[in-house]
Amino acid sequence: MRAGGQKVFCFEGCTLDLKRGSLRTENRDIELRPKSFALLRYLVENAGRLVPKDELIKAVWPKVIVTDESLARCVSDVRKALGDADRRIVKTMTRRGYLFASPVTSHPVHVEEEGFNAPAAALPDKPSIAVLPFKNMSGDPEQEYFADGVVEEIITALSRFRHIFVIARDSSFTYKGRSADVKKIGRELGVRYVLEGSVRKAANKVRITGQLIDTSTRTHLWANRFDGSLGDIFDLQDQVTASVVGAIAPKLEQAEIERAKRKPTESLDAYDFYLRGIASLYQWTKESVSEALRLFYRAIELDPDFASAYGMAVRCYARRKADGWTTDRVRETAEAERLARRAAEVGKDDAVALCLGGFGLAYVVGDLARGAAMIDQA
Repeated sequence: MRAGGQKVFCFEGCTLDLKRGSLRTENRDIELRPKSFALLRYLVENAGRLVPKDELIKAVWPKVIVTDESLARCVSDVRKALGDADRRIVKTMTRRGYLFASPVTSHPVHVEEEGFNAPAAALPDKPSIAVLPFKNMSGDPEQEYFADGVVEEIITALSRFRHIFVIARDSSFTYKGRSADVKKIGRELGVRYVLEGSVRKAANKVRITGQLIDTSTRTHLWANRFDGSLGDIFDLQDQVTASVVGAIAPKLEQAEIERAKRKPTESLDAYDFYLRGIASLYQWTKESVSEALRLFYRAIELDPDFASAYGMAVRCYARRKADGWTTDRVRETAEAERLARRAAEVGKDDAVALCLGGFGLAYVVGDLARGAAMIDQA
């Protein structure tokens, strides 16, 4: 048994977990690009010390020549993630470098060895759940996007219940393809429940299996199988979601349950393009984001009222801007604003579409007030 070099840092109500590679607040995970996360990590590890610009570049981009714009973009990402609009936390020391000025506390995380377990993350004060990637049982790797998309939709449906804390997709999908004990997952993610399962799609038939597990006791709360046709896919997802909600929060208001059941689109073809777009977007490369944008536009073409597709398209434009992939900034900014406004118009009761569109609008267009106005509607 030995201690590893990984640590957990706490500051400004946030937790930076180097072992999990995550930044989280009390009730949600915060998404950061890898280089932005590396920059935040270096600044936090050197909190209270002025870090020269050249040293920071060498630490985040070793043996790579980068422009000041790349550094500035990552600093901007970090400030947005921390809500540091007034630059109180990450201070720019003119012509010298950067200073992480917030007090930081830390403790080591031990490598699991010879039965030694890392400290558990604190459980939220409401039911908490992680939906793990479902296994693709179709025997066709090309159907992986469909299984991942089903999980994405279940996460989205559960996140609409304000009484439930749902781990973000990016965190739960770190367990994709890995075999891990649910008790260990509960400790690492700080959740009470884990939903795992499988998806089998053959011709026009779909089978979803699911099991809900209490991570503290490894007790199976329920396990079930849901069979139907592709035309029933939304109903099958509703059944899974309702079963989870019924098991962990039986007193939720019926109005919220009905709202969570709202179908994102009536067009199965549009929905298929939407799922393919999500799978492509999460590869986070220039080519995959462009392909995701094409797929979301295809979904919108098939269903002009598909609010979530508009929101995801805005997210693609935000990613293109963040990574410096924009080819025509004026045109793309105008298009992102158009898509965001359309998401708000057709998705007035769709919190996911409003949030995606609002955050994208705030970042791409640079108008925080307009973006916040959309998000407030959620």
